[in-house]
Amino acid sequence: MGVIAALIFVGLAVWGALIGMVWWRENHIPQTDSYDAIVVLGAQVKADGSLSVQLQWRLDAAWEAWQKHPCLIVTCGGQGSDEPAPEGTVMRDYLMAKGVPEEQVCADTVSENTRQNLRNARALLEAQGDGETRTVLIVTSDYHLPRAMALAEDEGLRATGLGSPTKPEYWLKNHAREAISWVKYWLEKYTGLSL
Repeated sequence: MGVIAALIFVGLAVWGALIGMVWWRENHIPQTDSYDAIVVLGAQVKADGSLSVQLQWRLDAAWEAWQKHPCLIVTCGGQGSDEPAPEGTVMRDYLMAKGVPEEQVCADTVSENTRQNLRNARALLEAQGDGETRTVLIVTSDYHLPRAMALAEDEGLRATGLGSPTKPEYWLKNHAREAISWVKYWLEKYTGLSL
């Protein structure tokens, strides 16, 4: 029984350390206004077609960044089984309704995870430009931003980031889940496993 308790203790200590790492990384993202495009990562669209709070905050942060530095925006996200339309489409329409011109926003509507979001965003950006890899501002929730930037680098994107806030009541849940996502990321990156 003592061995099991010790293993549980060690596991919880490691998990707690990972949560601390996520928090530290999200609070130490270098800030810059030097970017050529904005990539907004998706989140839940409600069954009635409205935005989840998390998604609206991401889009509002992207819109504010676009106002300061107008450039091409890529909205990313496929359609979940409980969503009425692809996230990328709903996000694009929201930004256009706020005043972003149609020619300055394009949507990835098929990606199912962050890596696919970034891979598809890169392809859309290259199709819109001269094939050069641009410097992108990745906009997502604060806890998700460091891993999204690591994935962007893996996909050959030069990235900076802007994190939107998290509802306080979901802070622990989101950070705990993100800590596990980092373990999955490292396993896939360094072992070649597809998890």
